[in-house]
Amino acid sequence: MTSPTRLVLVRHGESNTTVARVIGGHRTCSGLSAVGRKQAEALASRLARTHEISADLLVASNFARAIETAEIIAPALGELPVVVDPEMGEHDPGPELDGVSFEAYLEKHGMPDWENDPFGVSFAGGETLAEFQYRVGRGLHRLVEENVGRTVVVACHGGVIDAAFRTLLRLPMTGSFELRTTNTSLTELIRVRVGRWQLLRYNDAAHLEGVPLETQRS
Repeated sequence: MTSPTRLVLVRHGESNTTVARVIGGHRTCSGLSAVGRKQAEALASRLARTHEISADLLVASNFARAIETAEIIAPALGELPVVVDPEMGEHDPGPELDGVSFEAYLEKHGMPDWENDPFGVSFAGGETLAEFQYRVGRGLHRLVEENVGRTVVVACHGGVIDAAFRTLLRLPMTGSFELRTTNTSLTELIRVRVGRWQLLRYNDAAHLEGVPLETQRS
């Protein structure tokens, strides 16, 4: 009997872009903040101690913050090499807005509407929400089909985890729920049969006890 296919989605640690309050696409992402590294190290320590994940493949998006997170936890997963997969990247704002401060974006464009029309343009020159969700869904299905019966760990992003819920659990493209996924938390799904997934855990961040959740701003 074939072992079930498992997906373990790890949100990256706190990023420099979050601390700086800028729109951080893959072009300008500069990796983890000092707090983000502590969060990833706490997760690595937990995984090394508990051996709760027996991973066959370690994937990271093409964002520096996801790659750095994966590299920190890799020793706890048997020194697996980090495979970079751009389809697991966060919503792409496009080259013109990548690196722009969030405040400047709001002043010029207002708050994006991600609750109603998934085909609406929030980032000029970037992805619509529908394009983002399609990319992530396509990437997840490819990873699953290439790794049947294996456990795949993916260092990714809050938006990717949201898209995974909507894709794998067949939920609406917009609205109905809102996720607040903690940095370095674990979300785990298991495929019980083709087309049917079971959520085993979401937002498991027990390792962050005593670790800052964010950089304190002065």
